Amino acid sequence: QVQLVESGGGSVQAGGSLRLSCVASGYTFSTNRWYCVAWFRQAPGKEREGVATIDRDGGSIRVADSVKGRFTISKDNAKNTLYLQMSNLKPEDTAMYYCAADLRRWSCSLSDSNYGYWGKGTKVTVSS
Repeated sequence: QVQLVESGGGSVQAGGSLRLSCVASGYTFSTNRWYCVAWFRQAPGKEREGVATIDRDGGSIRVADSVKGRFTISKDNAKNTLYLQMSNLKPEDTAMYYCAADLRRWSCSLSDSNYGYWGKGTKVTVSS
């Protein structure tokens, strides 16, 4: 049973930084099988949005235009942990952030329909 647990959310002022973490269990990041892990977010009253995704080898990374240059996705296979470093945060970044895993594909996308495993989320609030 794959489980994903996010942490690191909180309240910050605009221009600040946060680092989100997602610890995975029931699946090993260092596996030889292809997979994608990603961050999504959903603001109140809005649809879920793909933020960033990274593949097994870390060689393929996709980042949404809305956060490009400000957010960085990475993972530590030894710790089985996915990260999202968020800098220069803006009020429009306020949302619940979710970690997700697609254990079937080698080509990663920001389409949430590809991801079969989800964490419960961590809340990020950015004040102006």
